[in-house]
Amino acid sequence: MTAFPFSLENPIEWPGPPPASADVVVVGAGVIGVTCALFLARRGLSVTLLEKGRVAGEQSSRNWGWIRQQGRAPEELPIAGEACSLWRQLARECGEDVGLAPGGVTYFAHTDKEMAALHEWMPHARAHGLDTHLMDGAQTAALIPGMSRQVIGAMETPSDMRAEPWKAVPALARLAAREGVTIVENCAVRTLDVMAGRVAGVVTEAGRIQADEVVVAGGAWSSLLLRQSGIDLPQLSVRGTVMATEPLKQVYAGAATDDKVAFRRRQDGGYTLAAAGFHELFLGPDAFRHCRRYLPALREDPLGTRFKLAAPAGFPDAWRLARRWSADRPTPFERMRMLDPAPNARVVRDTPRAFAKRFPGLGEVRVKAAWAGMIDAMPDVLPVVDRCTALPGLTVGTGMSAHGFGIGPGFGRVLADLVVGRETGHDLSRFRLTRFSDGSPIRPGPAL
Repeated sequence: MTAFPFSLENPIEWPGPPPASADVVVVGAGVIGVTCALFLARRGLSVTLLEKGRVAGEQSSRNWGWIRQQGRAPEELPIAGEACSLWRQLARECGEDVGLAPGGVTYFAHTDKEMAALHEWMPHARAHGLDTHLMDGAQTAALIPGMSRQVIGAMETPSDMRAEPWKAVPALARLAAREGVTIVENCAVRTLDVMAGRVAGVVTEAGRIQADEVVVAGGAWSSLLLRQSGIDLPQLSVRGTVMATEPLKQVYAGAATDDKVAFRRRQDGGYTLAAAGFHELFLGPDAFRHCRRYLPALREDPLGTRFKLAAPAGFPDAWRLARRWSADRPTPFERMRMLDPAPNARVVRDTPRAFAKRFPGLGEVRVKAAWAGMIDAMPDVLPVVDRCTALPGLTVGTGMSAHGFGIGPGFGRVLADLVVGRETGHDLSRFRLTRFSDGSPIRPGPAL
């Protein structure tokens, strides 16, 4: 069994050097940052996209590869629908095979309570014109045959899709570069450059870049960077373990999940597997500082969170991690170029067994690679996508809470229009940064 193929040993595709100035600097070259930079370039701006490690080296290449509308918070649904259209468009424009394919997404129900939750979500699907439908046990068995464990029903959205993240996001970056975005890898942003109470650019390890607008899309690192400029973002990160199997007979062309295992058909003929509803939160200073804000989500437990005593050295909420620094010295971002957490060994052992038990006709399920990623999470399991009123010139797009890959192009387009002052076409009030400080109740999104 091999580890995840993305590493710092991969050649740098965009070595720089960074320019002295740009109209906009985007921090973080995951799916959000890459697509935001692409759409900013299409608005006629000069854009520099900075990445401390490698493009898509962290969660944007380590996720499940689902492109789904199903189960999302109603406020996300219009953007998720736009993202599906953009994925089809951008995949054509890339001119590369990113593994984009139809197949649908299915959620299984084994209990009346689980089935009731699916019924409760259906009005959102109807309100947004989705092709989502409910099935009984017999219909589910006909759609996905060979299951040993009976279900009482399921919900399916046939228009939902899948793609290969480690192919798709770098391909989008190459498209952005062809359209004029300056991408620089191995170039950490140490602090925002602030003058007269507004953004004036960024300070990187390679020097200053002057820019009137900065977008922070740094995933699990966003809170740490923003804190240097007095922006409080109650973001934490949780570890998710994922694995890829050797080729197996197809049981379903799309992605599906129950209470034990989530699976997706892969382009290489295998499956991407994960333990459904299982993530691990490493307890550090920020976890305790933001504990009160996370209590509503923890009560509902939409992330199936398990607690670990301490984050490994260098991780975003590690106990000994520096939280203040001078811009003329190396920072935590340079010391941890790429978050590459070890996968949970028990999950790697048990998840293929659970999958094989559900589909006994597949025979032995062999894992060829296993990896983990750190998912940037927010207290209500919804992202922050907003202009920062406390610091003019700053726009934030982070805390995607395991939603980011599929919806990425939609939020990338939205962020670009926020920067240039265009109407986004969507109600973004649920994603505002100030919802954690203006006394609003914290309402977790759907636990689907």
